[in-house]
Amino acid sequence: MGVYEGRGQLAKAVKDLTQKWGETKMSWTDQNAEEFERRYIHQIEADLRQAVTAMEHIASVLGQVYRDCE
Repeated sequence: MGVYEGRGQLAKAVKDLTQKWGETKMSWTDQNAEEFERRYIHQIEADLRQAVTAMEHIASVLGQVYRDCE
């Protein structure tokens, strides 16, 4: 699997997580849900966004390496 494919899968995972959490929040509305969202969901989303950004940078660098080596 290439960087672009991995990035796409990761981006889809972020979208799926956000969607599923939105559905869950409709029925789980107590203080524990708020704590869970703050402790885990927000952190996971931030980490996944950083990973996608890093993968975009890696893909760019690899593209330049391939062009330089031709």
